[in-house]
Amino acid sequence: MTGQDRRHESEPMTTPAHVAIIMDGNGRWAKARGLPRLAGHRAGVEALRQTVRAAADLGISWLTVYAFSSENWSRPKSEVSDLMGLLRLFIRRDLAELHQNGVRVRTIGDRTGLQPDIAALLNEAETLTAGNSAINLVIAFNYGGRDEIARAVRKIAGQVLAGETELDQITPESVAMALDTSDIPDPDLVIRTSGEQRLSNFLLWQAAYSELIFMSCYWPDFSKGHLVEALEQFAARERRFGGLVARGAAS
Repeated sequence: MTGQDRRHESEPMTTPAHVAIIMDGNGRWAKARGLPRLAGHRAGVEALRQTVRAAADLGISWLTVYAFSSENWSRPKSEVSDLMGLLRLFIRRDLAELHQNGVRVRTIGDRTGLQPDIAALLNEAETLTAGNSAINLVIAFNYGGRDEIARAVRKIAGQVLAGETELDQITPESVAMALDTSDIPDPDLVIRTSGEQRLSNFLLWQAAYSELIFMSCYWPDFSKGHLVEALEQFAARERRFGGLVARGAAS
């Protein structure tokens, strides 16, 4: 452990309960090193492993990662195949360790039409780790914020047609309950790597009042030090949630 790490760990800070990360920059990381894109994705998987450990060490209860968006299917078939292979490898190789370390795995996104073995692996990861409580790892797979909201609207429309609810009973709370994240707290902090400054269809509903931090490093270079840096920025901000006074402050 470096002196800088010791300094970070000794400083008090307000730790967000839920951190969500857009893991961006694998391809550019590889290109800068003259490597194939697959090498960047492999390095990104290793960064994910380290980040899960770091988040647990830092007292974060929920960690959501944008693993594969619903728009990623438009990438070249070879790259999509490589990404599916890495997901299979990650779950098969790391699931036992995640379970041993008390990680509860959850997934959000549209599972219809997924390859049977991919769907089975996601179900296995959730079932095996369902009783764990050290940290919740939410994997956004085949996920898109607009698609999630559209699926929620279809679900609520079906309830209206079935006479299970009335139009005037549809509220922000009822919409939230129809989302993939119905039992998951909204993220306090959203981090995006690679220097890009947009949400890219990630947790559009849930991130309404999240703090956003954009970091210049590519995802494979993301470390515990970067996470601590983001938490320090978060702790320095005032969260008013649309009000005049920071939440928790005296009026």
